[in-house]
Amino acid sequence: MRDVTVVRIPPILRAETGDRRDVDVAGSTVREVLETLVETFPGLDGRVLYEGRLQSFVNVYLDGADVETFDGLDTAVAPDSTLLLLPAMAGGSGELPVLEPSAGRHGFKRFP
Repeated sequence: MRDVTVVRIPPILRAETGDRRDVDVAGSTVREVLETLVETFPGLDGRVLYEGRLQSFVNVYLDGADVETFDGLDTAVAPDSTLLLLPAMAGGSGELPVLEPSAGRHGFKRFP
C-alpha cells in the first residue's frame, strides 16, 4: 500500500509537471492533495486552483467518481486513491486559460 495519492495529469498540463503522467502527492482531502500539487508544480497555479477554489473548467475524479457528488474539495482521500484531473474540452487555443473567480464556482472571468 502506498502512503500517497496518485494524481493523473492530463496531457494539456503535463508540460507543467515535467511531462509526468502520474504524480504522487500526500494529503487527506482533495483540497490538500491539489494544494500540494500546485505548491510542487507552481506552473499549475491558476490552471487547477485559483485562490483555493477549483477552476470551473477542471473536473476532478476520485477513484472514478466525480468529487462534486461527494464533498467537493473537502472529500476525504485514502492513501491508495487516484485523482484524475479532467479539463473540460472545447474548441479554442488548446491551452487552459488562467481565470479569476467573479461570482461562485461557475462565474469566472478572464484576467485582463
